[in-house]
Amino acid sequence: MRIVFLCLLLGVMACSAPSPHFAGIAPTRIAVAGSVFDVRVRGELAESVRLNPQYAPRLGPIAGRAAVAMAFASGCEVRGVLGDQAVQLGQLDCGRGRGPPLRPTPRYDCIEIPSGVERTDGTEYLDYDCSPY
Repeated sequence: MRIVFLCLLLGVMACSAPSPHFAGIAPTRIAVAGSVFDVRVRGELAESVRLNPQYAPRLGPIAGRAAVAMAFASGCEVRGVLGDQAVQLGQLDCGRGRGPPLRPTPRYDCIEIPSGVERTDGTEYLDYDCSPY
């Protein structure tokens, strides 16, 4: 029983494992239009590993999102994307050098909280409690 559990645990941990060329490089996690990628950059190549479960039987619907994630992580233009729906390899064009990585706008999860304060017309002001995710 312990061996089965250990095999399952190792299988889950390997979901975001990089290919050998990108081993040892810390990933940058980026979400683009509902897809979540771990992106690693080495030289003129970038590798993205899609992490979230979603229907994607081929590279077509995912390639554009992967290219955007690679551009965010590297600060370079992406010339082409190859791979499949799970792991993509992008060729980067950094021109005169790599620019600073682009930082995506943080996303927030908010809930409404009644403030207990009313305007003169009787409507209540609302407060929001937000946290990044």
